[in-house]
Amino acid sequence: MEMQQFYYDNKIVKKFLFATMLWGIVGMLVGLLLAFMFIFPDLGGLTEGISWLSFGRLRPLHTNAVIFAFVGNAIFAGTYYSTQRLLKARMFSDFLSNVNFWGWQLIIVAAALTLPLGFTSSKEYAELEWPIDIAITLVWVAFGINLIGTILKRRERHIYVAIWFYLATFVTVAMLHIFNNLELPVSGLKSYSIYAGVQDALVQWWYGHNAVAFFLTTPFLGLMYYYVPKAANRPVYSYRLSIVHFWSLIFIYIWAGPHHLLYSALPDWAQSLGTVFSIMLIAPSWGGMINGLLTLRGAWDKVRTDPVLKFMVVAITGYGMATFEGPMLSLKNVNAIGHFTDWIIAHVHVGALAWNGFLAFGMMYWLVPKLHKTKLHSLQLANLHFWIGTLGIILYALPMYVAGFTQASMWKQFNPDGTLVYGNFLETVTEIMPMYAMRAIGGTLYLTGTIIGVVNLALTGIKGTKVSDDLAEAPALKKISSGRLAGEKLHPWLERKPILFTALSLVAVAIGGVIQIVPTLMVDSNIPTISSVKPYTPLEIEGRDLYIREGCVSCHSQMIRPFRSETERYGEYSKAGEYVYDHPFLWGSKRTGPDLLRVGGKYSDNWHFNHMWDPQSTSSGSIMPKYSWLSDNKKHDRSQIQTKLEAMVSLGTPYTEDEIANAQESMEAQAAQIEKNLYTDPDWAESYEKAKAQASKRGEDFVEMKDREIVALIAYLQRLGTDIKIKNADESTAQN
Repeated sequence: MEMQQFYYDNKIVKKFLFATMLWGIVGMLVGLLLAFMFIFPDLGGLTEGISWLSFGRLRPLHTNAVIFAFVGNAIFAGTYYSTQRLLKARMFSDFLSNVNFWGWQLIIVAAALTLPLGFTSSKEYAELEWPIDIAITLVWVAFGINLIGTILKRRERHIYVAIWFYLATFVTVAMLHIFNNLELPVSGLKSYSIYAGVQDALVQWWYGHNAVAFFLTTPFLGLMYYYVPKAANRPVYSYRLSIVHFWSLIFIYIWAGPHHLLYSALPDWAQSLGTVFSIMLIAPSWGGMINGLLTLRGAWDKVRTDPVLKFMVVAITGYGMATFEGPMLSLKNVNAIGHFTDWIIAHVHVGALAWNGFLAFGMMYWLVPKLHKTKLHSLQLANLHFWIGTLGIILYALPMYVAGFTQASMWKQFNPDGTLVYGNFLETVTEIMPMYAMRAIGGTLYLTGTIIGVVNLALTGIKGTKVSDDLAEAPALKKISSGRLAGEKLHPWLERKPILFTALSLVAVAIGGVIQIVPTLMVDSNIPTISSVKPYTPLEIEGRDLYIREGCVSCHSQMIRPFRSETERYGEYSKAGEYVYDHPFLWGSKRTGPDLLRVGGKYSDNWHFNHMWDPQSTSSGSIMPKYSWLSDNKKHDRSQIQTKLEAMVSLGTPYTEDEIANAQESMEAQAAQIEKNLYTDPDWAESYEKAKAQASKRGEDFVEMKDREIVALIAYLQRLGTDIKIKNADESTAQN
């Protein structure tokens, strides 16, 4: 049998490993900064007045850095190393490998620049604007071509289970990314989602939940199936269980997105589908966990001494905990408690810190010595990293669980006379401040462990040999019958057909998306219209864009669920027809502050102005940062309003030609009225006139308040919920 010699490409693996370590520290550092912002708004004045360091703008930077920079680079590193060994072939194209690496890093840098500057679509885990979305698509396609091309030139007949998960990741993430990011550009870094309201919410959480499923889970399961057996020097526990795990997981997972929208304005049938499939999801998820843990049978003595296996055991256990909790949270009675609270933050971080973080560290501790042909620099430092990191996870998650239960119970408590016990939302915030402090301590420990690990790995690389491509040899793959061989079972035959395997994977994941999303988009009766709901005025559109830019949706919801506690606190529950002109939807997923759906008319324009200038002045004890730059002496650029309105018309919003042509005049009139309302506050009027006089004395241009950003934001906030007029009981009785 003729043997062929070739070289594995180790250099690309090293590049992705370096990027994983770098972006891991950066992403976690931003997260820790945000954790301290809950305790010290504006960080004690250090970030006051600095727009690009505000919580709302940094929060999506943290999630994108951790998910796509840290975890993403770890996926590529582990995939490029294992794929070559499993297929007995060098990657299909060194050029595409480098396009994948450098393109991905440029995307990360673009995110790091644009998100703090306020360029965001506001859709969770998909905040990047349309040019970057296109770049992601191109780089992802380069990765997919490289992966499939390598499979086609393999020297190993059957594709191993890890490759199954890599293929499913490629096709599903491509589908999710493209359909969720269909948007209409209005400028170089501004766009509107083509979907509106309820439809946008469903598509977003079809994407959002499955970004967790097919970016944070399936590729890591592929890594688990390769690196855990390698590290333990044991075969995978069950091949049959691997088959059941793979196909059931990718088919069921894609349906579960609506469980993020329970008790919302989403149609009940879609909510029920999400619940049913989420509960079913526990079976394949735990099947994978069991397969991973039982692979370690006979190697438990090694687990006690090997830090690589310690990280992997905790990672798989974290996966099991998170995938039990997810289906539990999809039960309506449990979701009614957990949604919008810090319980969800705890749930997400068990998965992120334990499953993704620890499996990535375990993989790197195994890979780096292999690549540099040396031993790990220090087992003691690796063990120290493990224990500090584990303690960090515990001290992060447990306080957030307590905070979540505390929030839920306080929000729902009533006095005997039927009034809310904690009518002031701030009372619930004050109560959980100690938990926020403990979370910051846990995050500090986890980051400290990460830094120790990176130093340990760097020293390992320094003392080892320079990374070079490994020489390997294997016999060429001989052609055999394309049909099933005598005695060959169905799945082994399918493993010889990578293109068919990939196509079937796409079909398995597409079925759920089609059944859930198409009826919501195509059947008008799913979203009943409300005649009193009108499009936003031009100034309100501009204010809404500012709301999006500042990341207000990170802390405030716009979705009142049909619970007595919520309708007493916020007003009438939300209707699907209220959101038909919302591109994108802004329902939110966390209440650090109160819901804002019906805030319009609740407070005066002066209150909103003062609240944005200094939240403590209107809400003592608030942890909201100051947004003073919205009121600074600078003119709000509203020059694109006609383009924005024309885009909205293209998306179905019924603006007339006259309304578009007269948009500037409309904004001028509404802004002037808000400025006039502000003058009713003598203190505000006096300080405003003083500022105007001082500017004139210095010879500076003075921007009238009506032309500043704060006025547009006030216009938007005062509009929220005012289209729906609900008569209270006293009014109804009087009329009867």
